[in-house]
Amino acid sequence: MRLLTLLALAVAASVSADPIPESFRQNGWFVGSQAYTFKSFSFFEAIAKTKEAGGNVIELFPGQAVKPGSKEKTHHSMSDATMAEIKAELDRQGVRAVNYGVVGAKDKDEVFAIMKFAKKMGLYSVCTESTEQIAAWEAAAIEFDMKVAIHEHGSRNGKDGKIDTKYKVWDPLYVLGVVESRDHRVGACADIGHWATSGLNSVWCLKVLEGRIISAHLKDKSEFGHKGTVVVAGKGVVDVDGCLNELKRQKFDGHISVEHEADWENSVPQVKADIDFVKAHAK
Repeated sequence: MRLLTLLALAVAASVSADPIPESFRQNGWFVGSQAYTFKSFSFFEAIAKTKEAGGNVIELFPGQAVKPGSKEKTHHSMSDATMAEIKAELDRQGVRAVNYGVVGAKDKDEVFAIMKFAKKMGLYSVCTESTEQIAAWEAAAIEFDMKVAIHEHGSRNGKDGKIDTKYKVWDPLYVLGVVESRDHRVGACADIGHWATSGLNSVWCLKVLEGRIISAHLKDKSEFGHKGTVVVAGKGVVDVDGCLNELKRQKFDGHISVEHEADWENSVPQVKADIDFVKAHAK
């Protein structure tokens, strides 16, 4: 009986990715920024700006200078020494790195290199649009016990003005088809602003992906479609209030990353407003 119990515990542990530490929860949420919001600055500066805005979790993206004056970039090919330096700065600032992306992968080997890096960094998940590598992502998610989230940008138009059918991940129904038969560690990053870019109702999109939402990117848009610009939550056409209520209904327990793709040189006030909006909808 004891052996069976130990085996059951081992199996349970093998299918449960490490959660974000409870100490980083704010009013029930894990909320911070996607470092791309601060792409005009280094990653070290992005950490400080996230903290200034009231967030305590952050997503890395590939290609950002590690610190002011540094030629090194945040990337899954970083040396162990650079990773240690980043971890030390995160600890010093009291901010937790939770995700890496949006990152592409050309083949299985790169998928596993990305996931190995993410595991070393102690991340919660990896964000990608490389659905052609879904089998490799699933295998790596299981091997490293990490989550993988399929992200979506807005639908793309071809030269003829029609939707580019080769780019499919903008559609939550397509993403659902990619992930629904996979291990539960494989799911979606819900970018509620990019759904508006595609002319979609973001609350409906969340409902489509219920049970598979691993992380969320938060931004509001001034109007639906590609001409819309990013605005502070509650000032545009995205039902951010409804999205947060839907995430609560689904018992979503991943992280929300503010991605304010505007005001590039001075966006801390806008990021703070978005983070405060999330905190005001306490779980």
